[in-house]
Amino acid sequence: MTGTALPVIFVFVVIGVLCLLPMARLVWAALAPGGVLDLSIFLERAAKAATLRATLNTVDTAFFGAVLALLIGVPFALLVSMSDMAGRKLAGFLLLLPLMVAPQVTALSWMHLLGPSSALLGAFGLAPPPGSSNPLLGRGGIIALYGFQHAPIVFITVRAGLAGIPRDYVEAARASGVRPLRVLLDVVLPLVRPYLAAGAALAFVAGIGNFGIPALLGMPVNYLTLTTLIYQQLSSYGSGVLPQVASLSILIGVLALLGVGLQGFALRGRGHRFTAGTSARFSLRGWRLPVSVLAFIVLLVMIALPILALVGTSLIPSYGVPLTWATLTFDNYAEVLTRQASTIRAFVNSTSLAGAAAVILALGAVPLAIALTHLSRRGQRLAHGLVDLPYALPGIVLSSACILLFLKPLPLIGSLYGTAWIILIAYLMRFLALALKPVTTAIGQMSHDLLEAAASSGAGPLRRLLTITTPLAAPAAVAGALLVFMTAFNELTVSALLWSGGHETLGVILFSLEEAGLATHAAAVAVTTIVAVVVLLLAVDRLGHKLPAGVLPWR
Repeated sequence: MTGTALPVIFVFVVIGVLCLLPMARLVWAALAPGGVLDLSIFLERAAKAATLRATLNTVDTAFFGAVLALLIGVPFALLVSMSDMAGRKLAGFLLLLPLMVAPQVTALSWMHLLGPSSALLGAFGLAPPPGSSNPLLGRGGIIALYGFQHAPIVFITVRAGLAGIPRDYVEAARASGVRPLRVLLDVVLPLVRPYLAAGAALAFVAGIGNFGIPALLGMPVNYLTLTTLIYQQLSSYGSGVLPQVASLSILIGVLALLGVGLQGFALRGRGHRFTAGTSARFSLRGWRLPVSVLAFIVLLVMIALPILALVGTSLIPSYGVPLTWATLTFDNYAEVLTRQASTIRAFVNSTSLAGAAAVILALGAVPLAIALTHLSRRGQRLAHGLVDLPYALPGIVLSSACILLFLKPLPLIGSLYGTAWIILIAYLMRFLALALKPVTTAIGQMSHDLLEAAASSGAGPLRRLLTITTPLAAPAAVAGALLVFMTAFNELTVSALLWSGGHETLGVILFSLEEAGLATHAAAVAVTTIVAVVVLLLAVDRLGHKLPAGVLPWR
């Protein structure tokens, strides 16, 4: 066997098992439920009234949520990348927080901010009248929170385009006497139009697969999207509806892939890597202070107020009690962290499962990234596309695929359904792309002279991997592992369908506590997860100077 054949086999085995196999099983279950290809059954399921209504709701909320994300993300990208606004780096960092916080935490925080029992607004006498409905429930609230949650996606994408605009274009227009606003409208925005389309497409895809927000804001008023319809059917009827669930998952996957395809079409032939220092900056002059203040007020409303509302709810003895010095208590934190068995178990499960996935993927990312370099350019693009597939598709699609794949007993190991192993495997499938990207970028920027010198000195492939490549790629692998841990730690979309008694995750327990009416306990869990995410973000940021450009989007 040649030296190139072994890495190629390794790549295709890993990608085949983690990326292709679950998707193939899902497609087969949807299109060939009886073992024979039969599109009529799939079309019949897709044409049901409940499915059509959920599909319309899904597309509607995802589309208008993406529009709102554009309206928020684009101005911030322009201000952070091309102006002298005060606190640009801090603003960019803060804007990314909604993307790092789990959607169910976002929904919970806004519900506690604007609901009639809002501890924060109630402390100032501004809470809605008791007994009134929460204004966020239903379509409007879902769209609003999609916009807030997915604005960072637009921000990252558009900022990448702005960073690649040659300084000469802007300076030539300014030297000709053109006003800054006209330069922005006639030069800058046309150049980044593909990135605007790509950012909107990615925000749309994120909305298609979002579960936490429509679950908390839509299900109480029977406003169902495809993800919540799948959850409702599996919760009500169990594994007997798996063929129907597979068909719904295929619908979600098709919608998501259409968005991903639009994003790829918009950015065809364009690089995504940041190129620091190429774009010009505009002086805001007398508008610098007002614009900076306005930007941070928007961030305060989007991020700080909902979190403060969540903190306020976590500090009262029961939901609806006014927040005062007399009622302030930390008992909810003591309850969920030290006394409540299910929440303690969820913290342990989420930490161990996310940690195991992060370590396994970090260890595997370096040899996989090296093996990918043995493929042709076309082969590398195909491999990366397949790796991105489980991450690009909504998590609930992957969960459905894992149920179908591991429900029946397997040789030697039996059925994995109902165990923690199925969640771990789903995390490995889902987050491989997150772990691989930083390492691939780091290895791509390494000098080949070191490896060639080691090879000429007689060092074999394994020794070169252990003594040269791994130490140099270690910071990127650690950053990837932290990103995986941070994302998996409090996710809900994947584990919502895969958890079982004794194997609850934080996302699941948070959703269950809110459904059970234990809002103060849910708030305490949510605040704890936010603190953990912020700490991890700061840890990743500390690694920033050791990482290739573009790995951390706020830098």
